[in-house]
Amino acid sequence: MALTLEERERFLAEPHVAALAVDSGQKGRAPLSVPIWYQYEPGGHVWIMTGRNSRKGVLIAEAGRFTLMADRLTPTIRYVSVEGPVVATLPATREQLVEISTRYLPAEKVDGYVDFAWANHGEQVVIHMRPEHWLGTDLGEI
Repeated sequence: MALTLEERERFLAEPHVAALAVDSGQKGRAPLSVPIWYQYEPGGHVWIMTGRNSRKGVLIAEAGRFTLMADRLTPTIRYVSVEGPVVATLPATREQLVEISTRYLPAEKVDGYVDFAWANHGEQVVIHMRPEHWLGTDLGEI
């Protein structure tokens, strides 16, 4: 059954690992699709953090838009896909790294991960996407 906008937004606000898809920019190649952490609050922008010169960072800059798809298998099969334009790309802050790490990691792992990532992952950016096109379905008790 199709989800309402409110249901899609609530689901996307949960901490799912999303699949990010972006045009590969290469003839004869499918889009790049990789797992990624993201942050979202209903009514706002979706944001991700990645290396400025990472493959996905470069491809998103070239394409100017990307898609995220989050799903779950229990208690019912449900997914939400959102696609839209990039509205901002800004240098990442340590506070944003803490925020997104806290969303996905157990509390006792956050400080160690943040210290390691901040020191070793190179220049990071936060890319904001304005949700423009939504799909969402809950397949119920199958």
